[in-house]
Amino acid sequence: MVIILMGVSGSGKTSVGKQLSKQVGVPFFDADDFHPQSNIDKMSNNMPLNDDDRTPWLEALAMKIDEWQTTGGAILACSALKESYRKILSSGDVPIFWVFLSGSFELIQQRMKTRTNHYMKPELLQSQFDALEIPDYGLQIDIQSNINDITNEIISKINTNA
Repeated sequence: MVIILMGVSGSGKTSVGKQLSKQVGVPFFDADDFHPQSNIDKMSNNMPLNDDDRTPWLEALAMKIDEWQTTGGAILACSALKESYRKILSSGDVPIFWVFLSGSFELIQQRMKTRTNHYMKPELLQSQFDALEIPDYGLQIDIQSNINDITNEIISKINTNA
């Protein structure tokens, strides 16, 4: 199984993903690490990505998801803001467990302001909320909880569905 932690930038996908990886023993990957340099340059210059920017990146991630399934699964942190993006990511035969990390604009903006060395600037957060299409499937978790509670809830839900 592949677990995809989705949500806007600053929602805690990487922090939760690393903790979850330790607890379940499968590797963690951050989708941001797979962006082409052109996307990183755009975001670094406070320019939001569009669908044309994201499509090749999402298609490459879909191929990675297929690879990870053959090696025992993975946890992927990926914004996956739109349903069309999630369809690309789930285009293979790999079962995906979706986790939407949900929080208010104000909370996430505050978190982003305290981050260092990240190319995604707080000024782009509104564009992420504007693009966000909240899924009506998977697990939705409020990010006001602490990381241990969030990861325990994810593990409990996975075990229930297994």
